[in-house]
Amino acid sequence: MSKASGVPAYTLHQLAAFVAVADTGSIAAAANRLQLSPSAVRASLGDLERVLGAHLAVRQRAKGVELTSAGKAVLATARIVLAQALDLESDIRGEPGQVTGVLTIGCYSTLGPTVLPPLLEVFRRRHPAVRIELREDTLDALRGAIDARDVDVAMAYDIDLPRHWDRVVWHRSAPRVHLPADHPQVQMHQLDSDRDPAEPVGTVRLHDLADEPMVLLDIPPSREHVLDVCRSAGLDPRIALRTGNYETARAFVGRGLGWALMVQRTPTGITYEGRQVVTMDVVDPPPPTVSIVAVWPREARLSRAAQAFVHLVSATADPRNAAP
Repeated sequence: MSKASGVPAYTLHQLAAFVAVADTGSIAAAANRLQLSPSAVRASLGDLERVLGAHLAVRQRAKGVELTSAGKAVLATARIVLAQALDLESDIRGEPGQVTGVLTIGCYSTLGPTVLPPLLEVFRRRHPAVRIELREDTLDALRGAIDARDVDVAMAYDIDLPRHWDRVVWHRSAPRVHLPADHPQVQMHQLDSDRDPAEPVGTVRLHDLADEPMVLLDIPPSREHVLDVCRSAGLDPRIALRTGNYETARAFVGRGLGWALMVQRTPTGITYEGRQVVTMDVVDPPPPTVSIVAVWPREARLSRAAQAFVHLVSATADPRNAAP
């Protein structure tokens, strides 16, 4: 019941506490996110339940907090109310039409160096009043952060993504074989001094590398995708070295310690040690392309800053990589 006509009896603080508890699954985690004490979060949640006349969550020591059916029904509306309140605050504090606020962008760790700089350069120029926070991590970690609303939108490969995420394609590419410049497969092709190091020098069959050691970029989902490509070609690779770092994998290749199959692109063919690494397209059979996408939960109401970022991703998508 409202305190007065047209005035809700609940507060934004109570809604924020409820949403934080729903996202994090515990009172303690919600308190940490809101920078409040657990008792304050617990009190706000209890006050909201009394105002609405319904139990929104069940607190269990072993399992944390689980939403009731009423809580699940309230959650979507609570998110919208909070988002609209933040938009109102941004409209009042900023210039008319100016996008403001905080934008938290997640990014799959190996994509950061080549994906974030070109996007953020344009975004900062268009929306200088937005404060950007970044989180680079594995897909598993980003999955939890996105669903918990700790990340507004993330850049990732379109591999094993949850079905309840929406996405916009930015680029598409296929995995390439990485080899040292003096490898016999590379020597079959002429390396022009003025060639673009980001472009492949030729083609290679995975079977031609079957007896050679492989360097595996050992982080999901890259690991699973690369191994699936090998299996599809009938190859059981001889994995000699594993690493979770893209540049370390390239350095191993540059030293001649093995070949690698990776989707990542780099504008330079030189490793940190100054050794040359070249790439080759895979044939017989060619592997499927992989999309680099911006993702966010389908049920989420994106802030204006997040909407602006998604629009930028869509507007700068490479038309050469458009789906047929």
